[in-house]
Amino acid sequence: MSFLTIGHRGVMGVAPENTLRSFVRAEQAGMDAIELDLHLSKDGALVVMHDADVDRTTDGTGPIAEKTLSELRELDAGDGERVPVFEEVLDAVRAPLQAEIKDVAAARALARVLNGRDLTGRVEVLSFHDEALAEIRGLVPGVRTALVADHWGADVVDRALAVGAGALVLNIRHLTQETVERAHAAGLRVIGWVVNTQDDLRLARALELDGATTDHPEIRRTGRFTA
Repeated sequence: MSFLTIGHRGVMGVAPENTLRSFVRAEQAGMDAIELDLHLSKDGALVVMHDADVDRTTDGTGPIAEKTLSELRELDAGDGERVPVFEEVLDAVRAPLQAEIKDVAAARALARVLNGRDLTGRVEVLSFHDEALAEIRGLVPGVRTALVADHWGADVVDRALAVGAGALVLNIRHLTQETVERAHAAGLRVIGWVVNTQDDLRLARALELDGATTDHPEIRRTGRFTA
């Protein structure tokens, strides 16, 4: 199986994260897939942003959930970029997407888009939250999902299997060979995040991961030659 290189929030090391500019740069760099994050606006739009509030990545303040899409559109998301919605990303790039959802409400909104546009072949749904993955599995026949974790216990493989996930997306700094081997034995793919240096990349290869999420497009190029 080939080693996948996934653009983190586009390629946030060279363009404002979770913006159309970042996603287009990721596709131009030849990333195998592009990861993004979804929250719901006050009026139910699938807003592409990592944090629950707009403070860190825009010139605004306050929670996304308390702002309408129109209000969010007025914000500068970096270098003049505007806050996109998920449907705009689908139209801006053709690359496979990993869409991370934060809760059950976002799962339901995303399910409507996936079903309406027949996206199960293109979009894999990620979440830290088991219940969100279980929810979307019940709403979208054939959807591919992955459980994300920063810190985890010995039950992480069982948790993924319980909600029908096909992969684990795990913080590479906490990954062990034992976890990878147990996941592979259970038929799960394992992706490491965030892989931003040559040392990170060598570790990903040594752990025999199936792929890496990175902020930097050059990781894709060098990854092809790193044993």
